[in-house]
Amino acid sequence: MTSKLMQVAEFAGVGQVTVRRVLNGSPAVAEPTRERVLRALDVLGVKRPTALAVERSPLVGLVVPDLQNPVFPAFAEALAGRLNKRGYIPVLCTRTADGVSEANYIDMLLAQDIGGIVFVGSSYADAGAEQGRALKERRVPMVLVNVADENLEVAQLAADDAHAVDQALAHLHRMGHERIGLLVGPGGHLPSVRKLTGFARFWQARGVAREVWMPWVEHALFSLEAGAHAVAGLVAQGITAVVCGSDTLALGVVRGARRQGLRVPEELSVVGFDDSALMSTVDPPLTTCRQPVAAMAEAAVTALSEQIQGHRTAPGLTLFQTDLIVRASTTRPRTSDLPV
Repeated sequence: MTSKLMQVAEFAGVGQVTVRRVLNGSPAVAEPTRERVLRALDVLGVKRPTALAVERSPLVGLVVPDLQNPVFPAFAEALAGRLNKRGYIPVLCTRTADGVSEANYIDMLLAQDIGGIVFVGSSYADAGAEQGRALKERRVPMVLVNVADENLEVAQLAADDAHAVDQALAHLHRMGHERIGLLVGPGGHLPSVRKLTGFARFWQARGVAREVWMPWVEHALFSLEAGAHAVAGLVAQGITAVVCGSDTLALGVVRGARRQGLRVPEELSVVGFDDSALMSTVDPPLTTCRQPVAAMAEAAVTALSEQIQGHRTAPGLTLFQTDLIVRASTTRPRTSDLPV
C-alpha cells in the first residue's frame, strides 16, 4: 500500500501525509487538495475508502423544457431506457402550462435526495440562482444535453450544430442554390450561435462577404407560427432555400411558404434539424439533420453513472456529428430563380 500511496501522492502533487489525511476523512485538508487526491485514487485504480463513498438515491431526474417539441420526448425515452438498464429510476420533469417550472422540480428532487439529474435543452442555470447553488453545494451528479447556455463546470453533450449546418448548406449548394437562408432560435441560444458560426464559415470559405449573407439570417422562437412568420422576411431577401434550427421551425416555414403562395420544394427548399418522429410522413417529407439521440443518451447515462459512483468526469463539451437525411423538401431551384 505504501508504494500506492507514493504514486497517488506524486500524481496529486501532494505529500503522503496529505493522502493519508484524505483517506482518513480528516477535515484538515483544503477542498481543492482533497479533490486532487480523490481524482488520483480514481485514475490509479485505488478504491476509495467506504467512508468516502457517496450513497445516493436511485432516482434520476430528466429535466426537459417541454414535450411539444418531439425531439425532447425522443431524448427522454432514450435516457429512461438506459437508466432503467443500470438500475436507476427515471423521473420526468417538464414545465407545465399551470406554472410548474424547473425550479419547482429541482426543489422536489433535492427533497428526495436525488441520485443525479440530466438536463435536456436547458440547465441548472435556467432554474434559478438558489436552485443552482443548492445543486452545486450538494454535489448532485449532473449531465447537460444540448444545453441552451454556457455551463463550463459541468459535463455536456451536444449535437455538432456547425457541422450540421455545413452539411445542409453543401447539399443545397450542390443542387444549385446560391441564396440560402438560416432560421435559428434567439440570439443567446447556444446551439443557434453554433449554427450561425457554421453558416458564416461556409460563406466566408466561398468568398461571400458578411454584409451579403447576414440579411439571409432570421431568429425566432422554436414554434410553428414563429417559423411561418419568418418566411416573408427570408423570401424578401430572394432566398431559394432555408436551413432551420429545428424540425418545428422547418414545418412552420413550409406552412408560411404556402400562405405566401409558394410551393415546397419547387419554389422554396427547406431543411430541418433533429429528424423528429414522423418527419418522413409530413407533406412533403422533410430533409433534415438527424441528431444521434441513442448515442448521446448512452454517453449521458454513462457520464452520470460514473459521477453517481463517486468518480469525477471531466467538465466540458463533447460534440456528436449529425447525419443529413435527404427527403422531398429539397430540390434544385427553378432556372428563373438562379442569379444572372
